[in-house]
Amino acid sequence: MNADRRPAALVTGAAGGIGGAIVAALGDAGWDVLAVDLRPDPETGPGASFAADLTTREGNRAAVEHALDRFGRLDAIVANAGMQHVAPVADFPEDRWDALLALMLTSPFLLAKYAWPALAASGDGRIVAVASAHAQVASPFKSAYVSAKHGVLGLVKTLALEGAEQGITATAVCPGFVRTPLVEAQIGDQARAHGLPEEDVLRDVILAPHAVKRLLEPEEIAATVAFLLGPAGRAFTGVPVTMDLGWTAR
Repeated sequence: MNADRRPAALVTGAAGGIGGAIVAALGDAGWDVLAVDLRPDPETGPGASFAADLTTREGNRAAVEHALDRFGRLDAIVANAGMQHVAPVADFPEDRWDALLALMLTSPFLLAKYAWPALAASGDGRIVAVASAHAQVASPFKSAYVSAKHGVLGLVKTLALEGAEQGITATAVCPGFVRTPLVEAQIGDQARAHGLPEEDVLRDVILAPHAVKRLLEPEEIAATVAFLLGPAGRAFTGVPVTMDLGWTAR
């Protein structure tokens, strides 16, 4: 990257939770950041906010174009936006399947596609997808989420191979359960799916696969993303960076 200019990143799902923590960490590390969300609040949080519907081609293209217009360069994409729906396959709404795949698999592909020339021009372009331990293992009642996360890990591997000669790296951060509104919002759905009281879901369902029985904090994920975008992250490409408190060790 050109040392006389601040590097620029585009972060999706940036209005709060993991995305907000990533925007803050990159800002502290000296990055210019476009914080993209469906409904960003320009009055809160660091970064330059931008509203985009990332389930559409137009929204993804507009986000990349705005970053380039604002910063004159684009050195990193952090595809973090996510959503969840918990239901058995037989009852899973087809429109929710479409929405989850569009946001968590197609959007990272489109962002990489539209940003590719800028990332190559950077000479040190980085793509980080915030995936999940569910990119490597499965859980019942999450068919769309698990499928999208497995798919994004395959996408990252392909991007890494295609980007190698152009100085573009691609990695997937794969955390276990993180203390975010997305996790908190699924407690009721999990209770209904498993026939459990809500107060038992955190212990008996959400934290059950963790060897270490705690939730990760958004700042832990953000620190890992900042590391991958920094000088020490250059060796990582085409791989899952797993931080799952022992989930996949079983």
